[in-house]
Amino acid sequence: MKWVVRKSILNGSIEIPASKSHTIRAILIAGLADGESVIKKPLLTGDGYSALKAAKALGAKVEEREDGLHIWGVAGKPKLAEFCDMENSGTGLNMFTAAAALGNTPIRFDGDNSLRSRPVGSLLSALEKLGAKVEYHDKNGKPPFTICGKINGGSVEIDGTNSQYLSSLLLVSPLLENPNKISLKSLFERPYVEMTLRWLDKMGIKYSADFENLVFCVEGNQKYSPINETITGDFSSATFSAVGRALTGGNVDIRNLDFSDSQGDKGVFEIIEKNPAEIDLNAMPDALPALSVLATKQNFSTRIFNVAQARIKETDRIKVMTEELTKMGAKIEELPDGMIIHPSKLHGAQVSGHNDHRIVMALALAGMIAEGETTIDTAQAAAVTYPTFVEDFRKLGANIEITT
Repeated sequence: MKWVVRKSILNGSIEIPASKSHTIRAILIAGLADGESVIKKPLLTGDGYSALKAAKALGAKVEEREDGLHIWGVAGKPKLAEFCDMENSGTGLNMFTAAAALGNTPIRFDGDNSLRSRPVGSLLSALEKLGAKVEYHDKNGKPPFTICGKINGGSVEIDGTNSQYLSSLLLVSPLLENPNKISLKSLFERPYVEMTLRWLDKMGIKYSADFENLVFCVEGNQKYSPINETITGDFSSATFSAVGRALTGGNVDIRNLDFSDSQGDKGVFEIIEKNPAEIDLNAMPDALPALSVLATKQNFSTRIFNVAQARIKETDRIKVMTEELTKMGAKIEELPDGMIIHPSKLHGAQVSGHNDHRIVMALALAGMIAEGETTIDTAQAAAVTYPTFVEDFRKLGANIEITT
């Protein structure tokens, strides 16, 4: 699928789809809980759909009803399928790999070519230290792999460059027989860890979190009770509405957001308001594609930095956004941990979304301020987190056509 985008001004109101990060955590906890959970307004496309498949692979029973998603959990004792295809979901892969290690039978995890390029070695090494056995089927440290538990408590150290490793261990640790201590040398994307801890708080889990020394301890022999939760809007998805509003000079009312939530990308709203020349995106790497487009319209050069982890998402987003915006006339310097974007006048071009949902949507924003016509390939990837992007933005006045 391709999108053809032309210059637009956005006006109106928009309701943001459910948070991918909260959806995955909710499905995982429900899948491991003892009893029937109800999750209202989850995101069930893309990564959310992959999480749903993974919950079934754990042995959970799942039904989609009018009032929400009903999940009957495995009470901390997975009855594993032999195989689970996580497609393009890095978050789901990390979360459900750790959960699968609670079982005592092997399960093979795999995904698409993008997922096969993403490192999971630090997490799998930690799970091995806790008692799991891991077999790689292609490249060491990357999918596909087979894992077999049963893990127990102990003491492990993991790479904090990807916060999902820590979150996955935090979520399974309460179900281990013994306490678990997790140490890191550094931690990126802290808000996502805080999100995980808020879920543990909701579940009444006993733990300690020392962010200064980067040591997290979770008591063992705990359990998850069934949940009844409504998933709030996704600030990562709201980034595109907020940036689109700022780029086109329109008036857009953005709904379904909870600013008391721990999602890191709510910081985008402050960045837009302050228009800083230096933007540290360590806590919210997903905002890089959209903010790099916004930076082209400033009357000063903008440095985005401290976000090297953006290179190991669905694509190398630093490299890809540099390449694709350059095709549209942007003046950008690529840095190891970010980019410097100079004031630029964009023009329409044939660009690639690289099958990355955030790249596709960011390039659509670029097309809305570019002179001429912009064509974006692999646009179907937007459905991973924002299945109604075209519909919603057309209602705001975006000039987007879908072609094949």
